[in-house]
Amino acid sequence: MECPHLGSSVCIAPDSAKFPQGSPSSWCCSVCRSNKSPWVCLTCSSVHCGRYVNGHAKKHYEDAQIPMTNHKKTEKQEKVQHTVCMDCSSYSTYCYRCDDFVVNDTKLGLVQKVREHLQNLENSAFTSDRHRKRKLLENSSLNSKLLKVNGSTTALCATGLRNLGNTCFMNAILQSLSNIQQFCCYFKELPAVELRNGKTAGRRTYHTRSQGDNNVSLVEEFRKTLCALWQGSQTAFSPESLFYVVWKIMPNFRGYQQQDAHEFMRYLLDHLHLELQGGFNGVSRSVILQENSGLSASNKCCINGASTVVTAIFGGILQNEVNCLICGTESRKFDPFLDLSLDIPSQFRNKRTKNQENGPMCTLRDCLRSFTDLEELDETELYMCHKCKKKQKSTKKFWIQKLPKVLCLHLKRFHWTAYLRNKVDTYVEFPLRGLDMKCYLLEPENSGPESCLYDLAAVVVHHGSGVGSGHYTAYATHEGRWFHFNDSTVTLTDEETVVKAKAYILFYVERQAKSGSDKL
Repeated sequence: MECPHLGSSVCIAPDSAKFPQGSPSSWCCSVCRSNKSPWVCLTCSSVHCGRYVNGHAKKHYEDAQIPMTNHKKTEKQEKVQHTVCMDCSSYSTYCYRCDDFVVNDTKLGLVQKVREHLQNLENSAFTSDRHRKRKLLENSSLNSKLLKVNGSTTALCATGLRNLGNTCFMNAILQSLSNIQQFCCYFKELPAVELRNGKTAGRRTYHTRSQGDNNVSLVEEFRKTLCALWQGSQTAFSPESLFYVVWKIMPNFRGYQQQDAHEFMRYLLDHLHLELQGGFNGVSRSVILQENSGLSASNKCCINGASTVVTAIFGGILQNEVNCLICGTESRKFDPFLDLSLDIPSQFRNKRTKNQENGPMCTLRDCLRSFTDLEELDETELYMCHKCKKKQKSTKKFWIQKLPKVLCLHLKRFHWTAYLRNKVDTYVEFPLRGLDMKCYLLEPENSGPESCLYDLAAVVVHHGSGVGSGHYTAYATHEGRWFHFNDSTVTLTDEETVVKAKAYILFYVERQAKSGSDKL
């Protein structure tokens, strides 16, 4: 939006000596010393934490307000409002009086000058830190070993995603998808799309969620985000441009409230699938799919139109069998899927921790069996029998007719009650390797010995008690090592830690070569 308060609020010089030392993205709040989501006031250059940390940036603005009286404010009073600040990570500008992000600038271009100064400080700090780490590695083999054990050496290539205001749900999904190699490589190999033409081409390298651009591409911003991860050029990347497009084309995710990671994943994959069905620089995307992904036509699953890399990787097919209990008539229907949502069986829902000894432990196999077992439909789900010509009691059973290359399993941890949505906090045991799906297949005899075995690639975890609150992180394996992705922070972890996680979404990749397995 166009903010009318910049002239009276942006008062600091771009080279101000008042700025703290170090990289702006890691500056600390002057009140609580938190280095998460730092914001700098463009009136006085003081640094405070954002509204989703402890909210001291907003309190700084509120404390600076002059109490309203019956007389009008003077021009001098108007100049001390401290209304405009800049995010030190994404360099977006925000006005608290307008309560929105700002896209315009002062007549002297002070906002852009401050932005460029912060970017220079960030680049200088990163270069200095990289030289320091390289010197440590060169000078001491002991330090090299310690850095590797602590994850620093390996994590140099791992990039975190900055939280833009309760965007951990998006970050966890993006990091998980970035570690599904076949899916990620397809997007990274796509040629770039230049969305701007003429005078503005190449000038603006950032987006804000208030921009008025209509020519946006989810595929392009998703590609750019994946390319920024695992290249080691920065410790954390701000997915501001991608989130702007998400706001633009997925209205459900506008705002700053916590969102459901599974719901976001489904919207993201669905919109990528729809956009990929269009043209790409005059070339059909189906041609690019065949050339770049190496996926044969037999492996594709069409959902809502032509096949894309989304359906070729995540697409499977369910057979839904319904039998009338009165006349025995059987109805079969084939349903494509991108993921399977599994109930945690009711007998396990009171278990709170892995170590509780109140009965058997819930396993992923229990959840899969509950999903595929024969079920009698209740009175609210009576089946319209075409032979009986009326609704009758019936049974339902699912079979998997075709398994996908990447099996995405969503554990249904959130359930609506009469008044609120509760979380099922039960620990569900899951295998890291050798998940055997053969017994759930409709025709298991037609599958090869390895085609039904899956190895874990990523896990999304929800921490907290409710869907509208809490925090999301992800575990994912990359080149044989497990990493924990917690927004900007990426740490090396081990298998023992991963298997103890209370999984919310599990990504299993089809095993390609024969090897030993621990079957589920």
